[in-house]
Amino acid sequence: MTVRAILEAKGHDVVTLGPNEKISEAIRLLADHKIGALVVTNEDRKIVGILSERDIVRMLGHKGAEALDLVVRDVMTPKVKICNEQHTVNEVMEIMTRGRFRHLPVEKNGQLDGIISIGDVVKRRIEDVEREAEQIRSYIATA
Repeated sequence: MTVRAILEAKGHDVVTLGPNEKISEAIRLLADHKIGALVVTNEDRKIVGILSERDIVRMLGHKGAEALDLVVRDVMTPKVKICNEQHTVNEVMEIMTRGRFRHLPVEKNGQLDGIISIGDVVKRRIEDVEREAEQIRSYIATA
């Protein structure tokens, strides 16, 4: 199973914002869309960072309420791990586990093409295991 199959099922929509937006706007977007991370892009949809709830909480812990007036570029993670449509579910799980993060942007031709969450990966993996178990049961029943 590949990232392409996950994106075909869930779609390519990603909530993004620019690096010059305020953190207060990022928090509003996270809450409005009930998501845990925002991909930071420039005007050409090139990925320049990622901003997670964890990034925001850490900054609030350091700066308090004044963190709300900071711009995204000051809080985001600029070195973003990415994947592409050809990555397998197992490869993506390994990247996320090793990096200890839950969101992985998908890039195509140098631009943002989607995002995969750990929930997407786990759901797909469970579906695969259930399908394999059913195939084994069917094979045993007909043997």
